[in-house]
Amino acid sequence: MSEPSALLIAGGTVVNEDRSVLCDVLIERGKIVEVAPNLQAPAGARVIDATGKLVIPGGIDTHTHMELAFMGTRAVDDFNVGTQAALAGGTTMILDFVIPQRGKSLLEAYDCWRGTADAKVCCDYSLHMAVTWWSDQVKEEMRTLTEEKGINSFKMFMAYKGLYMLQDSELYAAFSQCKAIGAIAQVHAENGDLIAEGAKKMLSLGITGPEGHELCRPEEVEAEATQRAITIAQAVNCPLYVVHVMSKSAAKVVANARREGHVVFGEPIAAGLGTDGTHYWHHEWAHAAAFVMGPPLRPDPSTPGYLMDLLANDDLSVTGTDNCTFSVCQKALGKDDFTKIPNGVNGVEDRMSVIWEKGVHSGKMDENRFVAVTSSNAAKIFNFYPQKGRIAKNSDADVVIWDPNMTRKISAKTHHQAVDYNIFEGMECHGVPVVTISRGRVVYEGGQLKASPGHGRFIHRKPFAEFVYKRIQQRDQVGKPTAVIRKPYEGKVISV
Repeated sequence: MSEPSALLIAGGTVVNEDRSVLCDVLIERGKIVEVAPNLQAPAGARVIDATGKLVIPGGIDTHTHMELAFMGTRAVDDFNVGTQAALAGGTTMILDFVIPQRGKSLLEAYDCWRGTADAKVCCDYSLHMAVTWWSDQVKEEMRTLTEEKGINSFKMFMAYKGLYMLQDSELYAAFSQCKAIGAIAQVHAENGDLIAEGAKKMLSLGITGPEGHELCRPEEVEAEATQRAITIAQAVNCPLYVVHVMSKSAAKVVANARREGHVVFGEPIAAGLGTDGTHYWHHEWAHAAAFVMGPPLRPDPSTPGYLMDLLANDDLSVTGTDNCTFSVCQKALGKDDFTKIPNGVNGVEDRMSVIWEKGVHSGKMDENRFVAVTSSNAAKIFNFYPQKGRIAKNSDADVVIWDPNMTRKISAKTHHQAVDYNIFEGMECHGVPVVTISRGRVVYEGGQLKASPGHGRFIHRKPFAEFVYKRIQQRDQVGKPTAVIRKPYEGKVISV
C-alpha cells in the first residue's frame, strides 16, 4: 500500500511548550505545512481523527546507549529495536553517545557509530561525543566534529576510574575547548576516586550483592562532583549539562547554581523519576541487579517525587533515559561481585508515559511543561529547535497523538525492547501514545509498529545554540577581569 500524499490530523488539541490550542495539523512530504482550525484535507490525504486527544511534538530522548559495548558485554537494545521501542512510546528522536576507548580517535569512533546506526535507525537521531582522554589530538578533533560533523555536545566522565574518568585539569581543558567551539559540556558527575575506594571497602566487608553498588557510591559523591563540575565550568564561562541527575542532593546543587545565575541544565531520567533504589535490597538477586546503573537509583523513596517537583518548576530542565539494557544473564556476570554487574536500565519506551503519570496526572506539571521537558527544551539546548520540539509550520512532522485518559500497564511481557525485564513492571500509567508519526509517516498506530530500519536520519547540530550561548557571550563582553592601574611601588624590597 502506498503512503498517502498528505496527512491531516483533525480535531485535536495542539500542545506546545507555551500554549495549547484546538487546531488541525496538515502534514506533507515529512513537514508540517499548516496548523490552523478547520483545515480542508487535500485530495488523496489521509485524515486522522484526534478529537478529545492531544497532538504533541514527538518526544526527544536526550540520553541513550544503543548496542553499547560495556563491562565485557553489549547492550541488547540495538539501534533498530531501540528506536522501534522509542516510537512505540511516543519518542521520535534519540541522542546517543559515541564513547571512544582511551587513546583512540574521536573521529574514527564517530564514523563507527554512524556506520552502525544509519542503516538501522527507525527514527531520527543525533550523537553526543564522549571525551574519555585528553591530548592536543582530542582538542583538534572536537573542533572538527563541531564544524564538520554536526556534533555540539561533549560528555566528560568524572567516574569509571581507569576507564573513562578525567582529572580536574583535563575537565578544565575540555570545558575550555567546548567554550571555544560553541559546544555544551556534559558531565557524568560522580567522584570516581571515592567510588573506587568505597567498592574495595564493601567487598572487604563481604558485601558482594547489588546493594553494594549503592553503598559504595552514596549520593554525596554525586553531589560533590556536580558542585565541582559547576565550579570548573564557571571558571571558564562554559555552559554545563549534568546528565542523569539521580539524587536530591545533586538536584539541589543544580537548582542552587541556576538560582545563582549559572548556565547549567540538569537532566533527570525516567528511571529516577519513576522508581527508586530500595530494589537493591530485594531478596531476589536478579530483581535487584536489574536496577543497577550509574549513578545508582536512591534508596530514599521520596526522591522521585522531589526530582519531579524540580523538573516541574524549571530547576531541572529536560529528561532522558540513559537507556542501556542488559539481560538478566548479562547482569549475572556480577553474581559474585557487584562491581562486575553491567550498569544500565531500560526507559526509552516508557519515558513519556512515566513522566505523564508522575508529572501531569499527579498534578505537578501541566501538558505544556510536559512538552517542554520531554521535547522542546532538548531541541533548544542542542540547537535543532524549531525543526523538532514544536508543532508549527515548517517543523519536521514528528508528531504524537496522545490520549491523556487512556491507561496502560507497563510490563516486560508487552514492551518492544529486547531486554527481558522492565524496571517499571506493573506500573499503571495514564497517558498513552495512540499514533506516532516520524518524518510524516505513521510508524505506530493501534498498538502496531510500522517502522522500517534506515527510515531515521542523522540530525546535524550547529554550535553556539542561542538558547545556551546568548548569556555566555554577553558575560564574556562585560565580565572580563581587568588589572588595577596604580603607580609602581618605589619603597624598599627585602633582599633574599
